[in-house]
Amino acid sequence: MWYNIYMTKKPLIIGVAGGSASGKSSVSQAILANFSHEHIALIAHDSYYKDQGSLEFEDRLKTNYDHPFAFDTDYLLTQLGALQDGLQVDIPIYDYALHTRSQETYSQNPVDVIIVEGILVLDDKRLRDMMDIKIFVDTDDDVRIIRRIKRDMAERSRSLDSIITQYLSAVKPMYHEFIEPTKRYADLIIPEGVSNLVGLDIINTKIASILEEN
Repeated sequence: MWYNIYMTKKPLIIGVAGGSASGKSSVSQAILANFSHEHIALIAHDSYYKDQGSLEFEDRLKTNYDHPFAFDTDYLLTQLGALQDGLQVDIPIYDYALHTRSQETYSQNPVDVIIVEGILVLDDKRLRDMMDIKIFVDTDDDVRIIRRIKRDMAERSRSLDSIITQYLSAVKPMYHEFIEPTKRYADLIIPEGVSNLVGLDIINTKIASILEEN
């Protein structure tokens, strides 16, 4: 593994949580764009869905992807710790069409700022304790389901019926049971996501302030 002997400080870690299709990725990308001159990286919690390669495809379809047990958060914690120590890591890639982890990975070098984005990144205390800034993107249920339908049909090869079934049986109830309650851990709640320019400005100003102090 590559080791950066010049790194003398741990990276700034920002957690961005919220319901499915709430605008987490858009907020994260907006932060990336604002700090493009910095060494910054985005890591998705979705990359750490558990490997289901040993299961038959029909059994994979039964997985509740909105439950904390669907994630290998221990692996994420290990890789974040390695990045903090200046080590390069190989991040897994999840195949949404096959409902299991891909054989491919991508390499991530240590950086100054790490954005960790996902529906449940504020659920695990160990993960929260690593974060310098915790953000929750809060968007109405009806907006999120419309966005999810558009996204999953275009990007994840899902049928309309399967999206609606999954939303009613798992996505919506899991949001109210596990995801929404993590708002209480957030340092900042951003209603409506990336369209909230005031919220984004507050986030970017705070990040800039911390980077200047370091």
